[in-house]
Amino acid sequence: MGKRDVTILVFFLDFKMKSIIQLVILINVATAQMNLYDLNHYHVNRDTINYSSNAMIKSFIIPGWGQFQNNDPIWKPLAFLAFEIVGLSLMIDYNRRGEEVRKDFEAFADKHWTLERWYKNTKAIFPGRWEEVLVGTHKLQILINSDYYYTDQLAYLKNNYSWNEIFVIRDRDFYENIGKYDQFVGGWDDPFDNPFDDVGKWYTIKKGNVESIILTQQKDYYRDLRNDSNILKYRAKNTLSILMLNHLLSGLEAGLKSKVKYDLFPKVRFYSNMQNTYGVQGVKISYEW
Repeated sequence: MGKRDVTILVFFLDFKMKSIIQLVILINVATAQMNLYDLNHYHVNRDTINYSSNAMIKSFIIPGWGQFQNNDPIWKPLAFLAFEIVGLSLMIDYNRRGEEVRKDFEAFADKHWTLERWYKNTKAIFPGRWEEVLVGTHKLQILINSDYYYTDQLAYLKNNYSWNEIFVIRDRDFYENIGKYDQFVGGWDDPFDNPFDDVGKWYTIKKGNVESIILTQQKDYYRDLRNDSNILKYRAKNTLSILMLNHLLSGLEAGLKSKVKYDLFPKVRFYSNMQNTYGVQGVKISYEW
């Protein structure tokens, strides 16, 4: 951002100029006895000035660092730092627990869902349109002799290969699809019963006013595990966003405070006009930010 300059011009009446000029002469006489190049005469040396950008960058990196540099009350840097430590701890804990639950639901699916069972149960659940359901709107990837296919080709592939040669790829899409879509409900290992009533191991529930979902007890438990994992990951993501905000606020506060302390002192000099009786028309007061 470019600097802004505000200038205040104060014009003096002629009858005041005599007093002002006398004061200037007196100040010049007093300071003439001082060695202007002796740094011991100054309260702050040039190389010890704290610049606002320096404090801001430090707090962007570690919240509270810039406040410490600005000699703010000790509670302020400690507050930013404590918030950072607590937030990092929560984020790490949420991620760790989310990963643990993710491993749990993936292990559960690996144990209780198979491609062969899905193929056979789909025929029983949808006897009149089982091939249409296999094709479906979503697909799982399968591997046969180092070649990749999709489950929309499974009816054809089954006529040419045995189940020992067909492997489903258990990736992120696999674990999402088998819990989310009715198309893949047949792969769960619950003892099969009528899936279109609301009792037994297989049952249908109403979702809203239109859609129905076919569930099994295994699938329902699996969906709960995935939901728990997603909630923990979502909390970790939100905590990270809050930590980034903490860095931003700490940096901006440190930069603003440092600028107020060191950069906004006004500059004062006389405004000259040789056409004036005394050669001085007023004083120029300016500051930049």
